[in-house]
Amino acid sequence: MKNIKLIEVPSEIGAGTRGASLGIDAIKIAALDFMSNFFVHFPSEKIPAENKLLFEPIESPYAKRIKGVMAMYDKVSKAVADSLKNNFFPVVLSGDHSTAGATIAGIRLAKPQARLGVIWIDAHADLHTPYTTPSGNMHGTPLATAINEDNSDCAVHELDENTRKSWDYLKQIGKTAPKVLPEDVVFIALRDFEREEKYLIDKYGMKVITTGEVRRKGPENVVRSVIRHLADCTDIYVSFDVDSLDSSISRGTGTPVGNGLREREAEDLISKFMQMRKICCFEIAEVNPTLDKENLMAEIAFNILQRSVNVLLMN
Repeated sequence: MKNIKLIEVPSEIGAGTRGASLGIDAIKIAALDFMSNFFVHFPSEKIPAENKLLFEPIESPYAKRIKGVMAMYDKVSKAVADSLKNNFFPVVLSGDHSTAGATIAGIRLAKPQARLGVIWIDAHADLHTPYTTPSGNMHGTPLATAINEDNSDCAVHELDENTRKSWDYLKQIGKTAPKVLPEDVVFIALRDFEREEKYLIDKYGMKVITTGEVRRKGPENVVRSVIRHLADCTDIYVSFDVDSLDSSISRGTGTPVGNGLREREAEDLISKFMQMRKICCFEIAEVNPTLDKENLMAEIAFNILQRSVNVLLMN
């Protein structure tokens, strides 16, 4: 049985749409509506956010609010590392997905010898860099920080010295770079990405499992093939962005995309992953109740969270 610790990261400075910082509270409200005392059961730590930066002018157009993202990387990586060192299983609830790079850094701080696999359940690849980003929003970059990638082959922007230094800081945090080998990243339900990201996926032969494949093979078989693919990894982190779900149900998120997973498919996939001994951390990101109706997105996220944690507790 695992000791669960909830790490709450109500940060939204990496997103392009406002409101994701309210996602964690929306999930807690969903728990109350379901008469669940889930959030009373587990120790939790709330990481102070840098959302005040949203009221300040943007300094780096290709890496918006990167100074705040650096501060979040420091705080989140430390919280995740401390949890793991104290034998907790960190379940991270995040506003926007930009801090997932910090979660990965925290795992590596706690497990410097590990070979870490990443299961990225997301409509987007999040492999942009300040050199390639079309938006400058940092929630499109966490995986690039984890694999220590500038993607200079596809560069379209020149960076000023401060932005470059800040970006290098994110990649080097914890003094290990890369934190994850690109071939140890598996994308599930990926369907909305740019040419520059595709270039990296092809260059490194990163594994992509489409929504269609999940539907055709079924969650059980998909989980088996992913675990086989990551057989050489000692530890595995699962990151779930709610926009991996189909846009018909994922209205309450900043970047909904059609042709995504159904709620049951996501729930089955994640709970089957949680049965695997190598899983060391689980993260949910990008619930945005300001874009939602009836708090539906948070309710779905809570169902997935609760079922996943129940599976962890049984293992």
